[in-house]
Amino acid sequence: MSLPASDRTKKADNRTTMELGAVLPETAEVKDDHLFVGGVDMVDLAREQGTALYVIDEADLRHRMESYVSSFRSRYENSDVIYASKAFLNKEVARIANQEGLCLDVSGGGELACALAAGFPADRVFVHGNNKTPQELREAISAGVGRIVVDSRIELGRVSRIAGELGVTQDIYLRITPGVEADTHEYIKTGCEDSKFGFTMLDDFAFRCVEDALAAPNVRLAGLHCHIGSQVFALHSFREAADVMVSFMARIRDQYGCAIEELDLGGGLGIAYLADDAPSSIDEFAECTTTAVKESCEKYGLDLPRLLVEPGRSLVANAGITLYTVGILKTLPNIRKYVAVDGGMSDNIRTALYHADYEPTIANKAGQARTEIVTLCGKHCESGDAVVIDMPLQTPELGDIVAVFGTGAYCYSMSSNYNGQPRPAIVFVRDGQARVTTRRETYEDLYARDL
Repeated sequence: MSLPASDRTKKADNRTTMELGAVLPETAEVKDDHLFVGGVDMVDLAREQGTALYVIDEADLRHRMESYVSSFRSRYENSDVIYASKAFLNKEVARIANQEGLCLDVSGGGELACALAAGFPADRVFVHGNNKTPQELREAISAGVGRIVVDSRIELGRVSRIAGELGVTQDIYLRITPGVEADTHEYIKTGCEDSKFGFTMLDDFAFRCVEDALAAPNVRLAGLHCHIGSQVFALHSFREAADVMVSFMARIRDQYGCAIEELDLGGGLGIAYLADDAPSSIDEFAECTTTAVKESCEKYGLDLPRLLVEPGRSLVANAGITLYTVGILKTLPNIRKYVAVDGGMSDNIRTALYHADYEPTIANKAGQARTEIVTLCGKHCESGDAVVIDMPLQTPELGDIVAVFGTGAYCYSMSSNYNGQPRPAIVFVRDGQARVTTRRETYEDLYARDL
């Protein structure tokens, strides 16, 4: 694995931090050349808490949650917003999602355990995963989760059997692969036919499996689910998926005499990772999906179902930043300028996986123009270890504090201990106060499980 060839024609943009637009957390500001978020000086915070450090703008996060709920319920009263916790989960964000009236999507026993430990109501938990183990299913059903999103015929049998053993009837959704191609990276497309997720509609397989679900003991088919992918900018993909799913619901009514009461259209709304990105807003997404469901239900003569969506990235990505300290500077003439930071692929694997793009700034030079093109490389023993590849930055110096924007989603969740690197702490900032919600790992944590 290595970095892509350097783009030596790329020019610095001469933007200051506050000219980076939608990538910034809601409360970002610059005072005396320092970056502040949530009223907290990021330079002081980095020096107090150490780096690498994850920072979450709580006001930004809460505002996005409130916007999702109000945007959907003002258009479609019988709707719910489910926070897709795979994007970012610790106890504090689960508590905040609960306070803001969201449901919670978990993918695996560990995420369920975190949600329960945070006091999140089990009946508002939705359980996902293409290969939930029997133990995870037993834990979920025993906890009284609201819905299990069944991903295969084999899993349907497992849920039915375990629910019977526990003496309960478990509400389920069937995850349907709608065959809608989302315009996004192939690794995060999930709604196309060649996918490990869900019941394919090819050869009417999904339709036949609905009959299996209706006949299975100890389960109740409460609804259908689909998800076309992540980081989607083209809203027409969601409209197409809604029509496919409502048409499918009409066929179920007509052939099986069953009214599907709930429809979960998943998440996937794209966000701004770069200053020039122009994703659709939460309000535009709500308008598109609610209108599509209403129009399709009218077309097929269906009553409006309970409508659910599962945002993750679009709730938390731009609320989060990561802070690093510059440790090494290395210029390779006519090739690339490397700025090595005290983190990397252990705290943000997305760049190594997808060559993901991010906007950086120097937090202690935040009012200055970004006049250089640099690669922020990590400290790990991999050639492809980078956080930011060939992006503008102010002139870097040893000891500078670098802030990388848009890292609230899929950075902590996908973090690792590669090269024995302890995972960073997570700090929530709001109204001038900073509070550690997940402590930094210690060396002792790394081998505490060793025998």
